[in-house]
Amino acid sequence: MLNDWLDKFTEGAIRTQARFTSRRSFLRAFGAVLIGASSYPLLPVFRQGAFAQAANNIPETGDPNDCNYWRHCAIDGYLCGCCGGSTTSCPPGTVVSDITWIGTCRNPEDGRDYVISYNDCCGKSGCGNCLCQRDEGDTPIYRPQNTNNLNWCAGSQADIPYHCSLSVVIGVKAQ
Repeated sequence: MLNDWLDKFTEGAIRTQARFTSRRSFLRAFGAVLIGASSYPLLPVFRQGAFAQAANNIPETGDPNDCNYWRHCAIDGYLCGCCGGSTTSCPPGTVVSDITWIGTCRNPEDGRDYVISYNDCCGKSGCGNCLCQRDEGDTPIYRPQNTNNLNWCAGSQADIPYHCSLSVVIGVKAQ
């Protein structure tokens, strides 16, 4: 009895929908979905492993927990080094966000420009220690890959709160 009712309801809904739409409109919508889905990987955000060669053996001096540290030239948030982690690893109980913003900072030790990935660590409420807001090279929100004014944790595994930010060197800027 329930199956008969469900079959009749489904058939009626499909026939009503078919009366008001054409094959062309369906194909147009289906094509738009396919094009949209195929362009998703082209979005301009850093994904892990996007740079083939990471910078190793970088000469560094200074305190990584200071806002004026060279890697923090475009950071906006709490430094993970002050929250139980480091400049390159999240504190226990948090996870690194899947997407990041990037910046280019000059290392005063060797005078080279490095590409820095600013990853948010997510999973706990805001750390509250070592708040830094340096906006060198920050762009408006309509250029999201270069702005630090977004909640990058919203794109993580689940909508989890922001805790702190990392400053990971991912490459040397080409000269």
